[in-house]
Amino acid sequence: MEFRWRLLFILAFAGLALSVGSDVQGQGEAKTVIVHVDDDLEIVQEEIQDRTDYEPDYIFSSAFLGMAYTLPETSVDQLENVPGVSRVDESVQYDHALRESVPFIGAEDIRTQLDDLGIQLSGHGIKVGVIDTGIDYNHPDLQKNYVDGYDVIDDDHDPMETKVKSKAITFHGTHVAGIIAANGSVRGVAPDADLYAYRALGPEGQGSTEHILEAIDRAVVDGVDVLNLSLGNPVNGPDWPTSKALDEAAEAGVITVTSSGNSGPDMWSVGSPGTSEKSISVGASTPPLKVPQLTVPEINEEDRELDLQPIQGASPWNMKRRLNIVDGGLGLPEDLTDIRGRAVLIERGGIPIQAKIENASDAGADAILLMNNIPGPLMAGMEEEMDITAAAIDNKAGNQLKKAINDNENKEVVIETNYVEETDHMAMFSSRGPVTQTWDIKPDVVAPGVDIDSTVPEGYQGLNGTSMAAPHIAGAAALIKQAHPDWGAEQVKATLMNTAISLSTDEGEIYPPFVQGAGRVDIGAAIENDTLVYPGTLSFGVWEAGESDQRLERDITIENQSAHQRTYSFDVPTSLGTGLNWKMPMPITLDPGEKQTATVKVEIQPDIIDFKRIDGEINVSGGKQDVSLPFLLFSDEPDYPRLSGFQFAKVPDRDYWMYEVFLPGGAEELEITLYEPDTFAYVGTLDRQKNLPEGPFEKEFHADELDLDPGIYHVIVYAKYKDREDTLETKMAVVEE
Repeated sequence: MEFRWRLLFILAFAGLALSVGSDVQGQGEAKTVIVHVDDDLEIVQEEIQDRTDYEPDYIFSSAFLGMAYTLPETSVDQLENVPGVSRVDESVQYDHALRESVPFIGAEDIRTQLDDLGIQLSGHGIKVGVIDTGIDYNHPDLQKNYVDGYDVIDDDHDPMETKVKSKAITFHGTHVAGIIAANGSVRGVAPDADLYAYRALGPEGQGSTEHILEAIDRAVVDGVDVLNLSLGNPVNGPDWPTSKALDEAAEAGVITVTSSGNSGPDMWSVGSPGTSEKSISVGASTPPLKVPQLTVPEINEEDRELDLQPIQGASPWNMKRRLNIVDGGLGLPEDLTDIRGRAVLIERGGIPIQAKIENASDAGADAILLMNNIPGPLMAGMEEEMDITAAAIDNKAGNQLKKAINDNENKEVVIETNYVEETDHMAMFSSRGPVTQTWDIKPDVVAPGVDIDSTVPEGYQGLNGTSMAAPHIAGAAALIKQAHPDWGAEQVKATLMNTAISLSTDEGEIYPPFVQGAGRVDIGAAIENDTLVYPGTLSFGVWEAGESDQRLERDITIENQSAHQRTYSFDVPTSLGTGLNWKMPMPITLDPGEKQTATVKVEIQPDIIDFKRIDGEINVSGGKQDVSLPFLLFSDEPDYPRLSGFQFAKVPDRDYWMYEVFLPGGAEELEITLYEPDTFAYVGTLDRQKNLPEGPFEKEFHADELDLDPGIYHVIVYAKYKDREDTLETKMAVVEE
């Protein structure tokens, strides 16, 4: 059984599956689950087979210790009681997120530098694995680099992209691979690196937990040096199997790189495996480019500038003239009257994006604005290209524009296009941290992820997303590994973070660490760096209000990679509010090649503390360049969303419906209420629950219990936990059998 948010081109809202499986003959619905093992695999496997009479679909032994099983729901509970099984998780679904960006991060400037063998720094001899939709290894820019791979979806040794149109063609993996190592008409960050492809996302860019885990396992066995995963799901938690598998791969020496997600700009929007502690989680920034922006005079002054996101497959928004705009509803033919020669605003939902745009084009629209139907930005695309100008806007901007149109029924509302120079700013869609439960700072670094032109089957295409940012870092890691072959995963991650360039808003305000991590990568500085300090960011966690004076502390490791003795000093952060008393380590002197651990301490005085969240930088001096360590500290329970990832769908082959929602900390109360989508008239309450545990929660309803007419419903999901209440608004469809 599979439930998913479908996205055709880049990772925006990764799908959280209610379960993955099939019908087991004679035993009803089946689930695919991931079994965590903390004992001898063979013994545990035999015990499970004795109890359930099922064999594993796959055994994970390299990056992750465990097994994948597909078996009836009634047998799942038995697994948790098997000796040696530490945990059982359901499999979830995963979706995927040069010419200017590669030189912008310094990749071309280091080409004249040589490694220890006298070879130019170009990724030569470095194995880079790509877990994605496959690779078109026949592309002229990738033929030289492709070495080997595996198709986890079809279980064969041919990881070619899905190219048969009836099977929903893919190109995401080829685009990612080109950013890393294209070597032809375009050049990737590491154009001489060896590419290993693992097809773990099939048609439509969909794959599940066991596919990703198997691909990670195979990559570790194949001995890759760097592993890129431009994919994710919306679960913000540290212990999801894919996150833990990447931690294990990093422990085994693989430099693992993953995208943080495209669910920004809200805090806490990072998803797994971007929550992995030891991986390099990558956010998206802007390379040098001119970005179209709309001005709507009828909207109040502070909100009248609307940011646009491209729609893959449509013509880019290059408008030079003013346009009248009308409301096109959901883009149904009956919604699109009298739009010839105008721009039209269409809301996402109801019918596919391709159909909406085709309908508007047939009705004579000059341009199309597609608004998101849930909070946040919209990353959208079409399978088949169309020669019409179209762009996407977020839910807030769309509602403001819709209101302006409806409030001015007797006159035309006009949109004007301006072009804004953007360089070294955070992309609005880039997911933000920190990670729930551990409060780790994510992303770790950022790289260009806007309008990145790279290889796709039969050509080239520009795409947006943290899916495009991550391979910039994977390529950078390959160059660093070539320059410093004795450095491990932790050291490569440290140099990327220690030398990153801190980014600021247009107003000069530094982005907080849970937005940009340590900053935007600078490859040249990372290669030449001779002082490593890690971890590259420090999360001091949570001070619990009501407790007496507390001391929080974190250890950091300093490595002297220079040829000279160096003495390192630590500066006390200043001007960060009252109630904090920092205790910094004494200066440390290190000989060449020596490393030492130091402890940073902060004492909290609860009587005078004046913040709920504080962030800043701790400066370490004494190396060729100072190292700034971003830090984060919360006072009392952090303000993270109490729910995410709501989905509702028909259970295949059964007369049941089902919903699932993810609760990062659990919920004291959960309520799901339905409304008419147009009038917002109350329809009914789908469910109420109390005192739910943290993690995913699901519930089934027999069709007779549901008592809902077929159609679209506006859904408000409410959750409360520790004095915070949150709501999530979305739409759900009930279809007629």
